[in-house]
Amino acid sequence: MACHVSVSALLAISALPALAKVADNEAVLAAPDGFEECKLQLQEKAIAAGVSAKTAQEVMTGVKHINRVIELDRRQPEFTTTFADYLNRRVNDDRVSKGRVLIKEHSELLARVTEETGVPAPYLVAFWGLETNFGSYFGKMSVPDSLTTLACDPRRSTFFTEQLIAALRIIDEGAIPVEQMEGSWAGAMGHVQFMPTVFLKHAVDADGDGRRDLWNSLPDAMMSAGKFLQSMNWDGDYRWGREVLLPKNFDYSLADGRRLELSKWGELGITDAFGKPLAQEEITAALIVPAGHRGPAFLAYHNFKVIMGWNRSEFYAIAVGHLADRIAGAGMLQNPPPEDTPALSRDTVLELQAALNERGYDAGKPDGITGPATRSAIRKYQHAEGLIADGFPGQELLDRLGVSI
Repeated sequence: MACHVSVSALLAISALPALAKVADNEAVLAAPDGFEECKLQLQEKAIAAGVSAKTAQEVMTGVKHINRVIELDRRQPEFTTTFADYLNRRVNDDRVSKGRVLIKEHSELLARVTEETGVPAPYLVAFWGLETNFGSYFGKMSVPDSLTTLACDPRRSTFFTEQLIAALRIIDEGAIPVEQMEGSWAGAMGHVQFMPTVFLKHAVDADGDGRRDLWNSLPDAMMSAGKFLQSMNWDGDYRWGREVLLPKNFDYSLADGRRLELSKWGELGITDAFGKPLAQEEITAALIVPAGHRGPAFLAYHNFKVIMGWNRSEFYAIAVGHLADRIAGAGMLQNPPPEDTPALSRDTVLELQAALNERGYDAGKPDGITGPATRSAIRKYQHAEGLIADGFPGQELLDRLGVSI
């Protein structure tokens, strides 16, 4: 829980050097040169953007530099997360069971949100589950501290300056006291982890108390999530996508983001996950194969793109969709992702890219990230070597190229 300390109390504490050294030694004394000057400049920018001088001054005076935030911003994961690990951590029996309980407990609220936004309850609960484990953890860092720290760092200063000013406007409007504005290290907040700019544009007061409170009001949080998805053109007539089965000798180069009519995918031999023909609906879908030919395949509809508007990760979008399906009563995947897929370090991917380039398969400039160019190079190499050309860096591919893990 947030510490209920008033702004005036914070200012009084900061005026006492001895106490500051004891309580805030690391945060204050470790602040980089120019941080105080940067705070003043940000304060002036906020006032120029319409934040009241009172709010801007009171909040910015109490802001501290957080070294941990910079560490987290700079951190690049040593190993990529496999699809199996990602999905199994986020969509599990406990979370499905909890989601089913909560969807019944909050049925009236969720029905209202669905009626107003078109977003079905299982999706709302799935987002809630993935973002904060159904409100059990919002993050413990002061949002103004985190955003100021990041705004004063040159790497992404422009973006986080915008977020900080938005956070100050949220405080200014009375949505949340500054001492209660806690969130993730990057400034995401509340039940559904909105960034401040998203909060300003899409958060609503659904419980009628005069405040948009995404921390303490579940009606505000759920309706805000629905409004955000609605703003990205959520299609209430269709689901997110579905698991499918691919025929033998399938051309995996078709899993490159192209969108085809369901009838066309059916003509190519794709069925639903139980081997039945695809529905004859006049909609388009893209084929997603997140774990290569050994793992599950999905046809992703329009709402898949909407989910990625929330988080630009295919793994995340699949997890939301699959969790929503499970909460609604569906079973597990018919073809679960293989758990023996290697988790590749950035160094391994760099070595892989170099090996492909050396053999004449253009993977682009080695950067340690398995992006479209690398996947295209992998497919071409796999095809030339008589392997299943799914563009996935599996163990057999690595062995043939002499790439170590």
